[in-house]
Parts: sequence; structure tokens; C-alpha cells
Amino acid sequence: MQMPRSPDAAAGTKPGRIPSARIPVAQHVRETVRLAAPLAIAQIAQIAMAATDTILLGRLSSDALAAGGLSANIYFMLNIMLAGIVTACAVLVSQARGAKLEERVPVVYWSTLLLSLLLAVPSFAILSSIGPLLRALDEPPTLVANVELYLSVLRWGVPATLISNGLMRSFLPALEKPHLITAVSLSAVGLNGLLNYALIYGAWGFPQLGLIGSATATLTTIVGSALALLVIVHTKKSTRRWIHPVRAQLKIVWELLRVGLPISVTYGVELALFLAAGLMIAMFGTFASAAHQMVLNAASITFMVPMSIGQAANVRVGYWIGAGKGDEARRAGFVATGIGALFMSCTALVMLTVPQAIVSVYLDVHDPANAATVATALGLLVFAALFQVADGVQVIAFGALRGLKDTKVPMLIASVGYWGIGFVVAWALAFRFDYGPSGIWAGLFIGLFVVAIAMILRFARETRPGAPTLVRAMAQARK
Repeated sequence: MQMPRSPDAAAGTKPGRIPSARIPVAQHVRETVRLAAPLAIAQIAQIAMAATDTILLGRLSSDALAAGGLSANIYFMLNIMLAGIVTACAVLVSQARGAKLEERVPVVYWSTLLLSLLLAVPSFAILSSIGPLLRALDEPPTLVANVELYLSVLRWGVPATLISNGLMRSFLPALEKPHLITAVSLSAVGLNGLLNYALIYGAWGFPQLGLIGSATATLTTIVGSALALLVIVHTKKSTRRWIHPVRAQLKIVWELLRVGLPISVTYGVELALFLAAGLMIAMFGTFASAAHQMVLNAASITFMVPMSIGQAANVRVGYWIGAGKGDEARRAGFVATGIGALFMSCTALVMLTVPQAIVSVYLDVHDPANAATVATALGLLVFAALFQVADGVQVIAFGALRGLKDTKVPMLIASVGYWGIGFVVAWALAFRFDYGPSGIWAGLFIGLFVVAIAMILRFARETRPGAPTLVRAMAQARK
């Protein structure tokens, strides 16, 4: 799909025309990479923000680090799930553009903005009641008090988070303008670091606020990022034409919920699986937990690339569905999956060939006190390498299926694969067969491998010529 300078230009064609000739694979590759690369940079920038908070709070105190880390995890896990609903915006906009029904795009935008604000209400309520929940779980009083304090500030950023991480990260890629997100995300990394340092430690004349200073800095960055994106979208000539004021429509809100709720559940069951894996590994001791966190962090960074390719696949498949070109939608999805599999195979090779270098980024591998952690981490990296490829393929295939508005069956595939297979196998290998932490990671790999294969087969089946899902999706997109 050629990324047109003119909003009316379709994929690699003159404005107003849908090509009859097959799009070359090389062009599918170029356009997928051109969409995915800025999104990957933005995702990595978000990880850098979290790492900055962790480092600065760690220098303050262990209590501050524990409370800030737990608070941020609760906040972002909750809002990632809710943003999953909002991401349905991407496929609605992409299909409308592919179908040349451009008048639908502003309606989708304002309806998604309305939904983002509505979803902020339950999120705010949940974050406001975390304290009693933690007390019910018998968490340490000091930790509970600090988490309540941190979230009492950060919860006010919920609407901004849903707008920037949900609406804008779906809407702008669907307009083929992901670079606007990258620019704001990179600026946010610097702003967040400076504000955290200033407000935690009282630098440059700012008040020394400690833990609450970190929450205030993060809130300011979140709100600033959302406002910056809103200003850009509403003032930039190339985007303003797509969002002229119209009334939000409840039928569009309902469509977003219908497509987006299964996405949210899918995100939720995956996040819960990794949370459960962390809790199981903690039963083997501190060294096992430390090794798990290091390996998971390394895998999470590389995962940002296929996650972004999955977003690109969502947009590109959706566009060609709207254009009535089911064969190009199929090719776009498989090309994206191939790119992701190749990239993750390369990262897997790195993990297998230089595992000690990866571990040395996180701790001193020559310190005898770290010997147990290092040995465990080196063992886990073998499974993480296999895990990489399966995880990358499944997230891209799921993105391609979203372009068909096919989200309910993938949700079931993920739920069964993650929990019915992955969790059960992980538990059995770790505790019944005494493979310990390595058994848990082996179980995760097996679960993700099954999900990846099932997602690919689902996409292949539903995009074959004459498939009911494909025919229905193209018909609905052009109504």
C-alpha cells in the first residue's frame, strides 16, 4: 500500500483508482516496514520512560522503587486492556479509506474519542480503589500507602493515556502518519526524565517531592503527550481534513466495542499469563525471579518490533478489505508475518549465540554472588529464543485478523492456547516434572507456539477466495 502524499491516493496507484494488477511483494514489504518502524520506535520510547522512572526511584529508596513499580504496572496493564478496545478505530478507518468512503473517517474519530473518555471512568474508579484490594491481599501497609499515594496522582492521566496510547496510536497509523506519534514519543522520553529527576530530588529549583514527584512527572508527561498529539492532529493540514467536526454516532461506538472488546480480553489473558508465570517462578527463590525479570525484559524490548508490525498488518489488511481486494489483503498479512518471523529469528539467534553478553547488561556476571541468577538466566534465554519467534508470529497474525474485524475467534484461540495449554504445561513441567523455572518458560513457548500456528491457519482459512469471513468483511466495509 503506497503511502500517498495525497489523501485520495490509493496503494501505489493514481488518486481515486484501485489497482487491478497484483502489488509486488517488495512493495508490500516496503510499506509494511514504513508503517511499522515509527511505531516500533514509539513503543521502545515508552519502555525507556518506564526504565527512567525505575532507575530514578531506585536511587531514592527500595520502598519508593517497589511502590512506583507496582503502581505503574497496575496503571498501564489496566489501560493497555482498555486501549485494546479503542484500537478497533484502526480497522474502521483503514477500511473506510480503502473503500473510498472518506466521509466515515471523521465520524469514526469523534466516536472513538467519545469512547476513550467513557472508558476512562471505570479505569479511574478501579485505580481509586486499589488500596482496599491490596489490603485484602495482606500486602505490607507501607507498600499499600505508597501505592495509594502514587495512584492518587497518576489516575488523573487515564483519559490522556487512552487518547494517546489508544486513539492516536490507532488513528494516525490508519492515516499512514505514524511518524507523528514517534516525534511526540521521543520528546516525551526527555521530558519525563528531566521532570522525574527535578521533582524527585528537588533539582534546578523544583520542590523535592520524592515518590509523589515521580507520579507528578509521569502524569505531566502523559497529559503533555496527549495534548501535543491532539494539537498536531487538529492543526496540521494533512490531518485536519480527516477530523472536521461531526457528531459521534452510537452505532460506531457499538461497532468499536464489538470489534474491540475481544481485543481487550486477548490482551488481558496474555498479561495475566505472564503475571502468573512470574508468581510461579517466585516460588523458586529470589535468584529465579531476578533471572526471569531480566530475560522477560530483554524479550519485551524485541517484542516491540513485531507488535508494531502487527499494527501495520491491521491497517494494511483493513485497507485492502475496504478496497475489495481480498487477494492483496491476504498477501499483506502473510508478508507482514514473514517480516516478523525473520526479525524474531535474528533476535533468537542473538540470544542463543551471545547469552552471557545479554545477561551482563543487567548484572555483573563475574560476581560470585550472582552465580545462581546468571546460571538460571542463561538457561531461560534458550527458551526465550524459541519463545521470540512464536510470540512475534502470533501477535502479527492477530493484527492481520483484526484487519478482517475477526477478533472473537482469535480471542478464544488465545485464551485456550495461553491458559488451557501454556499455563497447564508450564505448571506441570515446573512442579510435577521438576524442571523449575525452565519448565515454566518451556510451557510459555509451547502455549505461544500453538497460538501462533492457530492464528496463521485462521488467517489463511478466512482469506482464501470465497471464504465467508472475507466476503462478509469486504461487503460490510463498502456499505
